[in-house]
Amino acid sequence: MKKLGFTALLTVILSLAAFAVEVGDAAPLIKASDQNGETWTLSEHLDKGYLVVYFYPGAMTGGCTKQACAYRDHVAAETENFQVVGISGDAVESLKWFQKAENLNFTLLSDSNGAIAKSFGVPVREGEKSIKRTVDGKEVELKRVATTARWTFIIDSAGKVVYRAEKVKPLEDLQGVLGFLSKSK
Repeated sequence: MKKLGFTALLTVILSLAAFAVEVGDAAPLIKASDQNGETWTLSEHLDKGYLVVYFYPGAMTGGCTKQACAYRDHVAAETENFQVVGISGDAVESLKWFQKAENLNFTLLSDSNGAIAKSFGVPVREGEKSIKRTVDGKEVELKRVATTARWTFIIDSAGKVVYRAEKVKPLEDLQGVLGFLSKSK
């Protein structure tokens, strides 16, 4: 019975990888609420150079905070022609707290049902989770309904995926992105 369960799980994982967006593919449409509850769409942001879209498991967790802060620090001193968008299964309010707590200077999108991640082929675990954190001396509860794997994509101004990284390590993600972009100039 265990062997049958393992085989079924392996089949699901392999089938997800088969549907992952590849380099050269048109990027899936993205339309979601940002950390302020405003609608954000991919098509409105393509004319500003490269767009780094990174999926992360959850706001204000260890690796996710390190990854977000690396992007924050680079965007603050930005000289490259790219924007950053972080996407997770967190609720909009949780993203607002995350942005405030870490002074994030880029857009965070709520993919609460995992649909955007799935459209890119990013593995998603469904199931509600919540954590408590303190922001400005106030205890807040951060909620998410879906937990995505950590993957990063770069989309060019024509809407094509030009870079894809799976199983991203939080502290190495930005360096991989910068390495790719430096070769693309």
